[in-house]
Amino acid sequence: MTIVLENENITVTFVNKGAELRGIKSKITGLDYLWKGDQQFWGKFSPVLFPIIGGLKNDSYIFEDKEYHLPRHGFARDHDFEVQQISDGEVLFTLSSTAETLALYPFEFKLGLRYQLSGNTLSCTYEVDNTAQKDMLFSIGGHPAFAAPLTADTSYEDYYVEFTAEQSVTYHKIADNLISDQTVELPLNEGKLALKHELFYDDALVFKTLKSNLLHLRNTKNSHGLDFSFEGFPYFGIWAAKDADFVCLEPWCGIADGVNHNQQLSDKEGVISLSPGQSWNRTWQVTVY
Repeated sequence: MTIVLENENITVTFVNKGAELRGIKSKITGLDYLWKGDQQFWGKFSPVLFPIIGGLKNDSYIFEDKEYHLPRHGFARDHDFEVQQISDGEVLFTLSSTAETLALYPFEFKLGLRYQLSGNTLSCTYEVDNTAQKDMLFSIGGHPAFAAPLTADTSYEDYYVEFTAEQSVTYHKIADNLISDQTVELPLNEGKLALKHELFYDDALVFKTLKSNLLHLRNTKNSHGLDFSFEGFPYFGIWAAKDADFVCLEPWCGIADGVNHNQQLSDKEGVISLSPGQSWNRTWQVTVY
C-alpha cells in the first residue's frame, strides 16, 4: 500500500511495509531527494531499525538466561504496519508485538512512526510504548538514503556532508558487522566531509561522540541540498553501498554490538530501558531545498 502526504512545498510517499519512506519530492525544485532503490546496490530506501541497530555478536543475544536470534537491524522493517492517515500532512504507522515477534524479542510493545510535513520539512517521530509488565529493552534508529547526485550536472564527488560543530570527526570501524575498537580520525575542510565512494568500502562510518545534531548535505555546483537534524540521538552512522549514488544519514538511539560484547541484552551499549506503561519518543527532520 502506498501512502502520500503533501502540502504546497513537497510530496512525500511511503509504503506500509516497514512504514518506509519512499520519496521526498519538492514541488519547488522538482527534485526527489531520496534514493530511488536499486537491487544491484541496495533495495531499501529508509528502513526503521528496531528493536536493535546493526549486528549482534553471533547474531544472537541473551535475556534472562535464554538465547534469542535477531537479524541485523531487527525485524520492524520487514513487517506491515497499520496506517492512520491523520491529515494531508500527517500519517501514523503502528506495529504491535505478536506471537511471532515475542519468539524473537520477549517484550510486548507498540511502535509508532509519525511523519509530519511543515513547509519543506519532513519530521519522523519514533514513538515506543511498553505495553508489558516488565522493563522493555530496545534500540531504535533511522536509515534514510539520500540521492547523490541530485541533478544531472553533478557527480557523487561534488557532494559533501557538513558538520555544524566539528572541525574533525572520529569514527569507529566495523568488523564483521560489529563495532571494533579501531578508530579513525577524519580531518574536515571547514566542517565539510567530501563524499567519495571509497569512504564506505569498509562499511559505515560509526560516530559515538558527535557534537553536531544538525548536518547539511550539499554540493559544490549548485544550491540544492538538504538539512538533517537529529537532536537526542547519541549515535550516528554515515553509509553507502559500494559505488552507489546515495548516502545514508543514520540517527541512532543504540548501536551494534562491540567485538568484545558479552551478548547480554541488559549490558548492550546504548540500550534503552523503558518502564512498564511508559512511552518514549525521538524525532529527526529533513529539510530540502
